[in-house]
Amino acid sequence: MQETGSNHISVLIAKDEFTINTGCARSEWLGAGLVFRTGEVRKGWVRTELSVLTPKFSLVPDSFFDISRAREMLAETVDLDTADDVRTVAVPEFAAHALYSVNDGGQLSQVISGSLGNAELFPEQYWQLKALQSIPDYNKIIASYGAGRIYLTMAQGRSLLISNSFPAGDFTTAQYWIFSLMRNFQLNPEVSTIWFRTPLEAEWEISLYSYFKSVEFLQ
Repeated sequence: MQETGSNHISVLIAKDEFTINTGCARSEWLGAGLVFRTGEVRKGWVRTELSVLTPKFSLVPDSFFDISRAREMLAETVDLDTADDVRTVAVPEFAAHALYSVNDGGQLSQVISGSLGNAELFPEQYWQLKALQSIPDYNKIIASYGAGRIYLTMAQGRSLLISNSFPAGDFTTAQYWIFSLMRNFQLNPEVSTIWFRTPLEAEWEISLYSYFKSVEFLQ
């Protein structure tokens, strides 16, 4: 498992649940009611990563990016609500900009952000893209599962293959998406490690081990 260091906190938010990592291991999913009883959710961290699991995300090459059309461009690929606040962030590793909305994080995300000194919220796929750089394998497969969706980012070497999310009401469906995409990109699970950023139930991890070379966890 990759350690985050004691001066760093990572929080993932999925609707009314959250999970934290302060360097040793990622917690299980915690209900929103526990946010004020979780001592780690406080100011004082040197580095804070806040992630919202949301499908409202798109990656646009810099050559096509137009900040004045950000909302219009995102609406071409995902369904936006009128109240959705569309934001952008550069992803220089792939010469692109991410277009996204984190409104799906709801009140819980705002409470956690405020408790952590108004730390900025980013979509989960942004952090997945950033994490690709830390994976030494040639086949790079990052997954996050929560709130009925599987979030997947895959690359070979320095070439990004996909960064998208798919509906998955159960983990069997999540595995279908993982293996379907791997077949499409001709990635062999037997020689590949899959890296998760969210906690896994023991039976899910065992199931993945029967296909993959290894199952590991990122911050």
